Amino acid sequence: MDVIIRENYGQMSRYAAEIIAGYIRTKPNCVLGLATGRTPVGTYKELIRMHREEGLDFSEVRTFNLDEYLGLGMNLDKPYDLDQSYARFMHEELFKHINIKKENIHIPDGLAKEPKKYCAYYEEEIRKAGGIDLQLLGIGGDGHWGFNEPGSSLGSRTRVVALNEQTLNDNYNAFFKKAGFKRSEMPCFAITMGIGTILEARNIMMLASGGGKADIVAKCLEGPITAQVTSTAIHLHGGDVTVVLDEAAASKLIRYEHYKQVERLKSQYGL
Repeated sequence: MDVIIRENYGQMSRYAAEIIAGYIRTKPNCVLGLATGRTPVGTYKELIRMHREEGLDFSEVRTFNLDEYLGLGMNLDKPYDLDQSYARFMHEELFKHINIKKENIHIPDGLAKEPKKYCAYYEEEIRKAGGIDLQLLGIGGDGHWGFNEPGSSLGSRTRVVALNEQTLNDNYNAFFKKAGFKRSEMPCFAITMGIGTILEARNIMMLASGGGKADIVAKCLEGPITAQVTSTAIHLHGGDVTVVLDEAAASKLIRYEHYKQVERLKSQYGL
C-alpha cells in the first residue's frame, strides 16, 4: 500500500486525477469505480480540465458508482428531477463536462421497484464489464466506504442498507440542508456496493482531506481490521492500493515520517 501525502487539497486532487488519467490513457476502455461526496470533487474538476485542455478521452471509459439513496434516482435526460440524488451529483460534478457515453455510466437505481433483485443485477453488470480496474473511494466520518456502515460484513455484496445516525447527520448538513430539505425528508436507506464487491476491484485509491478525517484515517491505516471501521478492509486487498491524503488528514498517523520517506525513496530509485 502506498500512502501519498500532499500539502493541501488541491495538490492531493491533482495527484489522484493523474493516477486516474494514467489508467484511461493506458486502457481507454477501462472500468472505473467512482465515489460521491465532497472529497473527490477536486479530482473530478482536474479530470474535466484534462479533458478540455489535454484531450483526455472518456469516450470508451465505463463507470460504476458506489451508491445511491433508496427512493432517489435520476434520468440523465432530465437531470434536475431529483436534486439530491447521487446520480445528479455525478452528472453535475463530472459526467456532463466530459465525453463519456451515457450507456457507459452505471449508478445504482434508487427508484428500482424490486431493490433486492436490482442489487443482484448491479453485481452482474460489474461482472459483465470485466470487473473494476480502479475503484475510487472516500472515507466516511465513522470509517465507512460507500454506505457500508459500522458492523457491515467485510464480505458483503451490493445490497440495501439502513443509514446510521452519523451518516444521516453528515450528509444532511453537507447536501440536504442547503437545498431546503427538512431532516425528516432525508432518505434513511440506500443501495451500496458491499465491501466484498469493492475488494474485487483490481486496484483501489482512497482519498481523504481535512483535519476532521485525521482520527479515522489513522484508525483505517494503522488500527486493527474490524467491521466497525469498514475501510480497514483496505488491508485485505491484494492488488495495488494507493491512499492519497492532504497534510491535515495525515496529521494523526503514527508512521507519518515513514510514509514520506518511502515515497522519497521510491522516487529516488524509480520504483
